[in-house]
Amino acid sequence: MEIRKTGTINVWVTDAVTVTPFGDNLNDLWLALLAGKSAIRPLQRFAVEGYHAGIASWIEDLVKIDNRSMCHFLIEHLLGQLGPMPANTLLITATTKSGIDNLERIRRCAPAAPADVLPGGLLEEVHRQLGLTGECINISAACASSTIALAQGAELIASGYTNSVLVCCMDLVTEFVFSGFSSLLALAAGPCRPFDRDRNGLSLGEGAAALLLMNGELARQESRSHLGTILGWGAANDATHITAPARDGCGLRQAVLKALDIAGRHADEIAAVCAHGTGSVYNDLMELNALNQIFGNRRLPIFSIKGSIGHTLGAAGGIEAAVGLRTLSEQMAPPTVGFSNPEIGAENKVSFQPSTFSGDCLLTTNSGFGGINAALILEKGSLQ
Repeated sequence: MEIRKTGTINVWVTDAVTVTPFGDNLNDLWLALLAGKSAIRPLQRFAVEGYHAGIASWIEDLVKIDNRSMCHFLIEHLLGQLGPMPANTLLITATTKSGIDNLERIRRCAPAAPADVLPGGLLEEVHRQLGLTGECINISAACASSTIALAQGAELIASGYTNSVLVCCMDLVTEFVFSGFSSLLALAAGPCRPFDRDRNGLSLGEGAAALLLMNGELARQESRSHLGTILGWGAANDATHITAPARDGCGLRQAVLKALDIAGRHADEIAAVCAHGTGSVYNDLMELNALNQIFGNRRLPIFSIKGSIGHTLGAAGGIEAAVGLRTLSEQMAPPTVGFSNPEIGAENKVSFQPSTFSGDCLLTTNSGFGGINAALILEKGSLQ
């Protein structure tokens, strides 16, 4: 496969839709983020006594349909927002745990569809509902899953392998996932505080996103919207620890530099950063180390949306890419909810208020267990 840079074939994002606790559309999410709202609140889905936290960002009316996973609810609300797309569109799904809520039901001898537990079940359902005829794959790369899925989709289009890729990502707040993070002592008792000196852990969240990527020439021919362009992408593993990042940020730095190289852009051309920003002690410090190595003392806005919607795991990168495109369109970085006392390196960059900026390029990053790091360079679209 011959890989051509996006300067030869522009990788347009023509559709970007989300489902979060703030509603079934990106606009409602965007307005909530700008207003500094948070959906992190006491959990009522399952008993939380005995865990290290009792809160999360969860969708109140998320329900099971028959014996199927709650993922099907997300799929229906997500795909209902998408317009028509080429039938041969290549589908990439991204999730860490897919319909793991059904594993809980199976273990408790309750009716449940076993196929939903595996990521392939999600993949087949999306493929079927959209009537797609193209290839389909699933990517599970911890909390960088959907960022890497977008990178893979962009590369497949830039290489000329396909003209259209749909990336569909989602994850749930389930007791299985919640108990795992609690056992790692990774959950904050109160809402997470990204990049704050007093942060003490993350808050889990759930949600979904779908982004349609297209060859720019084909998109123009079909009069598609141009929400933005994926200019560059990069991924790297710091190979340090099964759950902890390399504290010097070497893996994230390498991923960002690779993305800049593919985009043909210099660090000075990045106008804002949508960071991973989980609120965990070592991840936030690692990110600040990496970003400050790349951008130096520049006062560009760096923000995290996880203080608003929690950490949505495999869906985080897709939701944040959609928000990143809106950030570029509005030339406005949302506030980082929960941030008040800056960690060293966050001063004059992270803010608890919206920040205006001027520029066409945004960096969005995600990192995950196993040392995975991923980065995308997004460019402002030409059509509003």
